[in-house]
Formats: sequence, structure tokens, C-alpha cells
Amino acid sequence: MKAEIIAVGSELLLGQITNSNARYLSEKMTEVGVDVYFHTAVGDNRERLLSVLDVAVSRSDLIILTGGLGPTKDDLTRETVADFIGKSVVMHPESLAHLESYFQKSGRPMTENNKKQAAIIEGAEVFPNRNGLACGMAVNFKKTFILLPGPPKELEPMVEKEVLPYLSVLTGSENVISSRVLRFFGIGESRLAEEIDDLIENQNNPTIAPLASDGEVTLRLTAKGDPEQNILLLDSLEEKIMSRAGTFFYGYDNSSLTGVTAEALSKRLQTVACAESLTGGRFGSMLTSVPGSSSFYKGGVICYDAKVKQTVLKVSEETFSKHGTVSARCAEELAVNVRSLMNSTVGISFTGVAGPDDLEGKEPGSVFIGIADESGTAVKELSLAGSRRTIRERAVKFGCWYLLKHIISDETTKE
Repeated sequence: MKAEIIAVGSELLLGQITNSNARYLSEKMTEVGVDVYFHTAVGDNRERLLSVLDVAVSRSDLIILTGGLGPTKDDLTRETVADFIGKSVVMHPESLAHLESYFQKSGRPMTENNKKQAAIIEGAEVFPNRNGLACGMAVNFKKTFILLPGPPKELEPMVEKEVLPYLSVLTGSENVISSRVLRFFGIGESRLAEEIDDLIENQNNPTIAPLASDGEVTLRLTAKGDPEQNILLLDSLEEKIMSRAGTFFYGYDNSSLTGVTAEALSKRLQTVACAESLTGGRFGSMLTSVPGSSSFYKGGVICYDAKVKQTVLKVSEETFSKHGTVSARCAEELAVNVRSLMNSTVGISFTGVAGPDDLEGKEPGSVFIGIADESGTAVKELSLAGSRRTIRERAVKFGCWYLLKHIISDETTKE
């Protein structure tokens, strides 16, 4: 079954809201074996929506429309689809009773235009709205049309409880799409693609889709068929990929580098403290965005000024005079001393040049990250490209990556 998603609403085209429904629906359609080939956004205009529908039925079996089911005059999705397929709009008694009950309980009068939200296309299967007022519906007329309310808090529960079961029956459960996302850091998209070039070249089922984003690379593995067989296919493909690029792997699906690092610290009963010059508190901010961070994050010092490095974190005068603040030696002392100051099991430091100008003879993008624990200190030197903001953000991600690898390798060594 080939599908497309049509988002109706002028606010989408004006950039007032983000079309998060399309992403959500595409993800959910894979669970029932539906291939989404097209996304379209159209304003609240009958003629333009009719033209979009005309194109949609020429290329898709399933057309999912979101938005335009409200009580106002510009909510015209229901009526326009009905006109398009030559059906009438009728009142749905159960949905009308739901509306009347809602307004009675809220103590507000129900205006005449509110009844519009209980109207359906003749012959449609109705999806009750347990989190709002406008009901959803599915109607079959040569092609299948599904109409859903626009607010995500209404759409998502309706999809889970009503739409997915409906589509499972429609498509048959033997043709399911299963996906798995592998997340990598510290390796570029081109190098990762080179490592698995033969797997991509010969792919059929399952398939591999690389995607680079924000200094990271993800591989989406997708298999289509019987659910149990899909798992075996994905496991086999993942094993081949990991044998070549597993050292750069950090997590699955929606996991984040920060979240995985935080989980590793918490699981191993490790605590961390940070000394941040280059990153200005961003590393600490990212870690503390994770729920439960108080169990592993001791605190940090934003030591942007050299005097703070010297007076608070006790970086030696000799280090300043011989090596400078942007140096491996300075990063080492910062990591060691912030660990001691905060009484943490691990200390991490960031110093470098974000730009736009050189500093101490170092070019923008020169970064030093120090990590210290009871076994010693390691300093990583990086040469990052990009804007001032990009350099700082990537430095934080590299800090998470190095910290994660340090914790895991340290545990392995002890075992």
C-alpha cells in the first residue's frame, strides 16, 4: 500500500507551527506495512485542496489528511473530501452526543458551529476523539481516505487506538515494515559509507539508509515481511555493520549521546565534574537536562578567564607561561583539579579557540579535552571546523563521546 500525508492548514505554510504530525504518521505507518511516499502541505482553501487530492489519488492508495476538522468556516477538509468523492456529509449521532456531553460538563453553551465537529462523510468508519472534540474517520471510495484532527494531542492517541488497528486489518499483518536505527559518533558519513559500501551496494531486504546530522551519523535498517523474520534479518545485518564500525556505535533509535553517557555514569555509580572554558557551561547544561542527573553530576566551574583557571582551579603559573591556556597541559590540570575540587570520580575539561580570531597562536577550532580519574589523565586534541557556535557544540559532543568511551574502557580494563 502506497500512502501520502496531506497536512491542511495555512499556519503550516506561514511557518507558525511545525508539521510534526507528518513525521509521527510516517513512523507509525511502517508498523503496519504502509509505505509513505509523499508529504504535502496545503492551505485552508477548497480549490487548492481539491487539486492536491487530484494528484494524490493518481499515485497513492491511502491518503491521510490532518487538520481542518474544527468548527470554523476555514475548517473545510471534511466537506472538500466529501465533494471530491461525490459523497454527502451527515451527522454522526454518537459524536454529537459526545460534544453535547462535553459542553454540558464544562458549563458552557454549545454553539451551532460546534456541531460541525460531529459531522462525517457518508459511509465513513468513525474514529472517536477521546482527547478532543472533532472525530476522525476513514472512507473507502476507490482509494482509502483517512481524516484526522490536527492537534497532536488528539491525533496521536487516535492513531494508536483507532487508526493502526484499522490499517492492520486493511493491509494484513504479514507485510510489516520493521526499522532499527544505529547511531554512530566520531566517524564521518563518507567513511562509514565506505566501510559498509558492499552492504549498501547489494541491499535488497533489509535496506540501509545513512543520514548525517550534527556531527553524528545514523543508519536506518529496514526490513519488510513477517515480523519475526524481520528481526532475524535486522540482527544479521546489524552484526555485519558492527563488525566493521562497532567502535563508533553508541546507541539505538531515539537515544542521544548525552543520554547514553548519563546512563553509563549512573549505571556504573560514577560521578563527574567539569571545568569549562571554551564551552562556557554547555557540557554541564546538557548533562543536567537528563532526569536524575543529580546522582552522577557533581558540578562545574566556568573558567573562561585565565585568573579563574589560576585562582579557583589552581592551574600553575608555569603552565600558563610555558604552554598557555589553550594547551594539552592546561586541559590536563583543569580536569585533575576540578575532580579534586568537586570530589568526583571523573573530571573533564574543555579549553580551546571557538573563533572567529586566533588565540595564543592557535587557530579557531583548536580544542583540548581532558579527562582525569584515579588511574590517570588523558587529553584529546581536536581540530574542528565551522562557526563559533558549531565548534562549541561539537566540542561538547566530543566530550560526551570521550567520557563515554573512557568509562566503558575503564570498566573493561578492571574486569
